[in-house]
Amino acid sequence: MHAISTAGTAGPGPVRRRGPLAAVLAANTVSIAGSSLTLIGVPWFVLQTTGSAGRAGVVAFCATLPVVVAALIGGPVIDRLGRRRVSVASDAVCGVAVGAIPLLHYAGLLQFWMLCALMAVGGLVHTPGLTARYVLFPHLAEEAGTTLGRAAGLYDAVSRGARMIGAAVAGLLIAVLGAEAVLLLDAATFAVSAALVAFGVRGVAAAEPQKAAGKITLAGYRAELGEGWAFLARSRMLLGITFMVMMTNGMDQGWSSVLLPVHGRDELGGAAAVGLLISLFGGFALLGALLYGAYGERLPRRTVFAVAFLISGAPRYLMAALTDTTLPLAVTMALAGLTAGILNPVLTTVMYERIPDALRSRVAGVTTAGCELTMPLGGLAAGLLVEGFGLTSALLLFGGLYLLTTLSPLVFPAWREMDRRPAAAVSRTEPLPHGSAREESSPRPTAK
Repeated sequence: MHAISTAGTAGPGPVRRRGPLAAVLAANTVSIAGSSLTLIGVPWFVLQTTGSAGRAGVVAFCATLPVVVAALIGGPVIDRLGRRRVSVASDAVCGVAVGAIPLLHYAGLLQFWMLCALMAVGGLVHTPGLTARYVLFPHLAEEAGTTLGRAAGLYDAVSRGARMIGAAVAGLLIAVLGAEAVLLLDAATFAVSAALVAFGVRGVAAAEPQKAAGKITLAGYRAELGEGWAFLARSRMLLGITFMVMMTNGMDQGWSSVLLPVHGRDELGGAAAVGLLISLFGGFALLGALLYGAYGERLPRRTVFAVAFLISGAPRYLMAALTDTTLPLAVTMALAGLTAGILNPVLTTVMYERIPDALRSRVAGVTTAGCELTMPLGGLAAGLLVEGFGLTSALLLFGGLYLLTTLSPLVFPAWREMDRRPAAAVSRTEPLPHGSAREESSPRPTAK
């Protein structure tokens, strides 16, 4: 709310532009809702057409391995091509790749290797688009006149809500129309997201190609990637976060691409139950993100983060292993979602407080690559474990490993740095001097 101007004041304050921020939030809503359709639709499509949990794991591997590669090498390219262009191109290619799957299936031409290849193409280009919007967000928040912590909470709340809507729609559509219809709808959401960014973020200087980045050379490219790695390596806390999120993202990928779909097919009655569970998780995660946005800045970050990760992780695996009915798992998923909604706002705020804009794209690429390194193996391992040892054994193994991993913030002293807040949390647009004590970044979990 702006103060009323009076005589003798220095004049009106800066003009607030909320349109670009709204456009990116809307694009993320549509895109992430569409990704939720794929999250349920693709594993169900594979289980319907092949009946094999192992093949579902192979498809998950093919879809996520290129994600790591794209995250690792994409940072320097994003700044040179322009964040708006990268986001639009990413959504366009993903829409074509996803839409081709049901169209080829309807024509009787789809083979398993084609499915794997199309999912790999989508995985390769999807992450640069998400990263481009992510690193642009602080500029849009500043233009809109909102604080960084509240903007991060809003960003994550929108993502959670989109996942909730997408999962509910996916479960219902699969039950009524089949997995193919869900994939066609997902292709349409990518087109809408591309249009929102293409037209809604025009005129934002930070979204356009950065001329200061200069010409791309192999030596310069390696140097910029090295800057991202060096930036991350200077903090034991950041390395600890990266390793922890890397492990949990791998297990979450196994959960979403194999374990939950197989459990839904064999024990819970079908895709509608899976959609309900994921929707509950997303809905309560939205509530958790909103609550943290309202009250979280008053709380100690490390304690909140550690407890939230403990509750949101292992219990759902263990409950799924112990029950063959929907209600107990639904309650567990709701509680897990409520606490999971806290995680990304914490890490996003830590990142935006410390990282200079000149390095955001390359550091975000490096941290995203680290956090997603085990995702290809998570889906593949889950599929092989289910086929080799059964679903219950796979769930118990994943749950036990998840529990051990999420104990690390309470065990290792380096995590105490999470509670250290800079003297002034700002959204910087100029780089800090090399080696500055405040020159830190934080990765972000991507699977919850």
